[in-house]
Amino acid sequence: MRLPLLAAVHLSRRGSGDGNLRFASRPVTLDEPEFQCPDYSSWASRHHEPASTGRFKLPYQRPVPACRTFNLSEVEETISSMKMVVKDPDLFRLFENCFPNTLDTAISWKGKATRAEYNTTDEELQSYKSLLKPNSSSSSLASLFRGAINLQARYISVSPSGGDIVWPTPDPSVFECKYELDSLAGFLQLSHEYYAGTGDVAFFGRSSLSSSTWSDALDAVLNTTAMMLAGTYADDGVVSISPYSFQRTTSTSTETLANGGAGSPVKSGTGLVRSAFRPSDDACTYQLFIPANMMLSRYLGLCANIVEKLGDWSKADQIRMFSDRIRAGIEKYGRVNHRLFGKIYAYEVDGYGSHSVMDDANIPSLLSAPMFGYLDRNDAIYLNTRRFVLSKENPYYMFGPVINSTGGPHVGPGMAWPMSLIVQILTTDDDAEIVACLKQLVSSTDGMGLIHESISTQVAAVWTRQWFSWANGLFGQMMLDLRQRKPHLLELSYQ
Repeated sequence: MRLPLLAAVHLSRRGSGDGNLRFASRPVTLDEPEFQCPDYSSWASRHHEPASTGRFKLPYQRPVPACRTFNLSEVEETISSMKMVVKDPDLFRLFENCFPNTLDTAISWKGKATRAEYNTTDEELQSYKSLLKPNSSSSSLASLFRGAINLQARYISVSPSGGDIVWPTPDPSVFECKYELDSLAGFLQLSHEYYAGTGDVAFFGRSSLSSSTWSDALDAVLNTTAMMLAGTYADDGVVSISPYSFQRTTSTSTETLANGGAGSPVKSGTGLVRSAFRPSDDACTYQLFIPANMMLSRYLGLCANIVEKLGDWSKADQIRMFSDRIRAGIEKYGRVNHRLFGKIYAYEVDGYGSHSVMDDANIPSLLSAPMFGYLDRNDAIYLNTRRFVLSKENPYYMFGPVINSTGGPHVGPGMAWPMSLIVQILTTDDDAEIVACLKQLVSSTDGMGLIHESISTQVAAVWTRQWFSWANGLFGQMMLDLRQRKPHLLELSYQ
């Protein structure tokens, strides 16, 4: 059976600013008849007026309305309302630039697919889920969610291609072949969030002659994850054929898999689903990747509610049982004892006892587990894990005079990811901790007014990606969360 992999959707989840730019390049009529929208990557590398009135004089980094790839009135209204709430001018400017960044820069196309009444768009919509409501218009936020779900459903139903040695043989329709469990979980997450925001069950039951349906994609997710439960060895000791393998000619160890592309050995019968790669694109050391299994378990259970509403109670029950089985595996194999912090969750395990004790900034991470509802932020084992993740005992916790947060092997030691600070805010109720994180976020953009991918902990002018739309959107999501949970913190100065 062919193994559907969702690498293309993963690439859009990671955000723009990575060389795969999707900012509109079409001619747009403004005052000058031959005006053409600039490449946003180049445009965002310069300062634009008016600067904020705070200490950091952050530039205004939104393209003019005619060059924005999608205009949504609800977003503009939200920005206006937040101006009355956020008192620090630099913090507001960062929100003003970041919150609409995905819509401003990353929607490459929308409309009707050929011979099928489907919208198709790019992803990165998580930051707008609080604004989601029922709307059948093709110019609505709901339409963007429908399009992203449809696009992902199509990719899930085929195998990607590339110049690597990959098995199963890839289909020539998708850019990258790296199998990441979080990509499949991300499809379920987006589906749940659309349903939760709109109550539109009918969308999930539609069929098409030219496109894969949501149910087809869900079946592909279930079949793929069921196959990836397999261990390395059969009961009689025979080495099983790996359901997925990946090899690449490279000088970077995290860009390929050991043991002929199968990865490190994995124990059978754990109830955990294998992942060859992490959300950072780096190869897993041990393929039972705990954060992705947490995410998958959570959203399988939630999407079972959609299946039940569609009338398939038996399938819904099977999905819930699968979700429970993964959770049981996490709690049995994913916990380890740390000499300082007690019982914590490991980042990766193999089922034999080997495990990786660390955390990475990319989501899903151990730090982000409460964000997608796997557990409560006050859960005792999570709190132990959190203390570990945000300590010098975590080999990828980066610290210094500029910024302190987790990073990861994707960029390397010494480079902290602001995304991790945002997740830290979203997973705590401690006012002092939130204030400290906000101060770092405001002061570490190197005057660019957008969230970078990573920043040197020692030198503020050393960073990667001047704009990272995934992190920009997450910053906006965090600010709206603070408006609900901690509005008094938005009245403070962060100079």
